[in-house]
Amino acid sequence: MHKNIIQSVSRALRYKSVIFNIEPYGRVLDEINKIDLSSVNDSQLQNISADLRKRANNGVPLNDLLVEAYALVKEASHRVLKMRHFDVQIIAGVAMHDGILAEMQTGEGKTLAAVLPAYLNALTGNGVHVLTFNDYLAQRDAGWMGPVYRFLGLSVGYVREGMTLEERQRAYACDITYLTAKEAGFDYLKGFLSSNRQELVQRPFNFAIIDEADSILIDEARIPLVIAGQTDTHKLEPERMAEIVRSLDPHLDYENDEYGRNVYLTQKGLERVESILKCGNLYDDKNIRLLVDVNNALHAEVLLKRDVDYIVRNGKIELVDEFTGRVADKRHWPYGLQEAIEAKEGIRSEAKGQILASITLQHFIRLYPKICGMTGTALSSSDEFLEFYGMRVMVIPTNRPCIRVDHPDVIFTHKEAKYRALVSEISKVHATGRPILIGTCSVEESELLAGRLKQAGIDCQILNAKNDELEARIVANAGAPGTITVSTNMAGRGTDIKLGGESEERREEVVKLGGLYVIGTNRHE
Repeated sequence: MHKNIIQSVSRALRYKSVIFNIEPYGRVLDEINKIDLSSVNDSQLQNISADLRKRANNGVPLNDLLVEAYALVKEASHRVLKMRHFDVQIIAGVAMHDGILAEMQTGEGKTLAAVLPAYLNALTGNGVHVLTFNDYLAQRDAGWMGPVYRFLGLSVGYVREGMTLEERQRAYACDITYLTAKEAGFDYLKGFLSSNRQELVQRPFNFAIIDEADSILIDEARIPLVIAGQTDTHKLEPERMAEIVRSLDPHLDYENDEYGRNVYLTQKGLERVESILKCGNLYDDKNIRLLVDVNNALHAEVLLKRDVDYIVRNGKIELVDEFTGRVADKRHWPYGLQEAIEAKEGIRSEAKGQILASITLQHFIRLYPKICGMTGTALSSSDEFLEFYGMRVMVIPTNRPCIRVDHPDVIFTHKEAKYRALVSEISKVHATGRPILIGTCSVEESELLAGRLKQAGIDCQILNAKNDELEARIVANAGAPGTITVSTNMAGRGTDIKLGGESEERREEVVKLGGLYVIGTNRHE
């Protein structure tokens, strides 16, 4: 008891901007729960929704409609989806309407909680964007929650890569639109480049609910969204520089810093490069382009690792996001580094692009007059959310006490000992039939560990950036008895691993075994 009090006080002092006390929301929650609509028929519920929309359009403040609207959504969700909001989900919905970022633990139902503020803010007819982590989640959530919105008389759509102009226009015209932040950002940039009003797809922004907010608003906030036009200029300089760098001797001609984050030529290496290039002093102003190309080639050869920082697929270099473990779609390294990596891998560089329009996600998100968010991991970034977006974090308690058991880290003196211990532990747990999820730090490590397991006669599924299109299917079955899934940190963000498999038909069997057994091979961000 005393220990819990001390921990609560310590946490409150450490995270001064975070809201831990949800009691002030108790009054609103009680008012919502007092409204019993179970005896009202479907037609009457729809009439209530139509009346709420009429009142919102006549200027009644949304705060005055909140209690009635949330009670209505709660009942409609139960009828249409057979899912009833828990009290903590309702509190999260109220907080999000207030522009707060709700931290809700994995499996607590963020998708359903978001329906509450989405419905309320869509009543004005000005549109609501639910910004998801990827295209799969946008389409899934629109299809999953869509019947509730439509039952209440609102339209719902989604945007994903590859849609036509007309499909995008229809989706953005809906009352609620599910899409990724990147798709919304690129469509915004395309609007600047359009000379024809008929080609515009977006209307003025109103309200955005940001799912997996820590990833979108923090991890990728400063990565620019760029629209580039093709140019015909092409040089063989990267290939030449790659050959030169490959001829250099490590430690003699170049060195790393102690963290392996920087690489630089030694005096001997500098003299060797200058001799090969016959350029005189490489640091003269006239040689600035050569110096940049040499540094890019060194960076590509020494610091950037295949199957860690990028993969080669279908004859192209694809970046791997260090935070998500996924391929960073259409993202390129700037300032000639992309071309240097292509030269390193022997891939003919595509025509360079000329930047036509650019915006960072951070600046794009701030174009919305009102934003809120939800994620399972907001506490550690609470100061950044407040500083850059004006959003406070509220920690929402779980509906039921968490029964997960967290074991202490095990440290090894060298990697070989770690991998032997991993194979031994996985083999032991697998023999019981308990499903196992192993999180690795890179594509390279996931394939190495999977290879070790197969050598030991243990079958496993691999989930990494090379087969990300199979993510939904692999994750759906990761909780089935006897299943072993070796993944990078991309595993299932925004998707649920259901005990017993996708249909949960063997759930009780897995529960008796102790649930999903999770092993992390490294400390992640």
